[in-house]
Amino acid sequence: MPHVTSPSPLMATYAPAALTLARGQGCWVWDANDKAYLDFAAGIAVNTLGHAHPALVKALTEQAQQLWHTSNLYHTGPQLALAKALTQATGMHQAFFCNSGTEANEAAIKLVRKVGQHRQGTTTPHIIVFEGAFHGRTLGSLAATPKPAFHAPFVPMLQGFVTVPRNNLGALQAAITPHTVGVWLEPVQGEGGIHPFEPAFLKGLQALCHQHQLVLMADEVQCGMGRTGHLLASEALNLKPDVITLAKGLGGGFPIGALLATEAITQHGFAPGDHGCTFGGNPLACSVAHTVLTTVNTPAFLEAVQQRGRQLREGLEALATQKALGIEQVRGLGLMLGVQTQAPSGALTQACLQQGLLVVGAGPQVIRFLPPLTVNEDEVAQALRRFEAALASLTV
Repeated sequence: MPHVTSPSPLMATYAPAALTLARGQGCWVWDANDKAYLDFAAGIAVNTLGHAHPALVKALTEQAQQLWHTSNLYHTGPQLALAKALTQATGMHQAFFCNSGTEANEAAIKLVRKVGQHRQGTTTPHIIVFEGAFHGRTLGSLAATPKPAFHAPFVPMLQGFVTVPRNNLGALQAAITPHTVGVWLEPVQGEGGIHPFEPAFLKGLQALCHQHQLVLMADEVQCGMGRTGHLLASEALNLKPDVITLAKGLGGGFPIGALLATEAITQHGFAPGDHGCTFGGNPLACSVAHTVLTTVNTPAFLEAVQQRGRQLREGLEALATQKALGIEQVRGLGLMLGVQTQAPSGALTQACLQQGLLVVGAGPQVIRFLPPLTVNEDEVAQALRRFEAALASLTV
């Protein structure tokens, strides 16, 4: 395909809506013409506490007056505090900080390869991934994302990833060889269409990983940080991973990623010089992320997420009973819901935009609902009315 020169000063890596956002407050954003939109995209599951949350503004501005950046040649209080809080909250042993989900996943690939070589003694380590997965767009994480169309412009891809069908224990077992060092999944697939893994499959997967000494890797970049009504989606599905990656909602809008691992992994993991990140764990990001974590990780907050998730799901399922609206399925957990429709997701996203509702697609015919976790009952009800109007406008 010939290269098309864009009139924009930005590289054409995205196809944004014809909309320029100017400000936000809570679950609402306003465009340059001061039109209000109900934000049920949340920066693709990033704005955990909504826009301009007072506690996050306070954390950022206070830290900005003290210390911005030191590199990882020195310790800082915010980094150590966040690492301690995250490992205690998740049952992990140690943390590595970076700037994004794809960076956290790149770090996970390296860590698991090193641990796998120690355990299995192989110099050609393989990691099993699942159909529908999305782990990022850098070369390593892209190679672990089984989407040939994404790979084609950037071949040759990094080797060492084996793809099996989702929720097929027999296929998973058959794919394990002496070279297999890990199994990697998103407990709830996001970009792949909002597909939670089946609990029975995960129980068998956990047993196979234990039997073969494989590292169980959970990519919680999109589904973690309270989005399912649990701090981790793994908790919601009774999964106990050895390695967890986080980003998106961890910073509530400020860029940060994290790799967490158990002691059994870290004792054979990174040594000084094995990996690094200049900006990773900087005081600004860690101060904000620590505030997000302490706000989200309380029983009352997580229960409220579950309540709003039930309200949103029940409302969407009620719309699905109106056959003319063309909803085929509602799936997901908590405030991470996908709606499969007869309408193309691009057209429906645009129709929602016209109704003052921001949503995001997840495949050709799936719409994702990913509101801030602070969304209230009235805002959920408003979103449902606007979504119904958008669907009706397409059927007409």
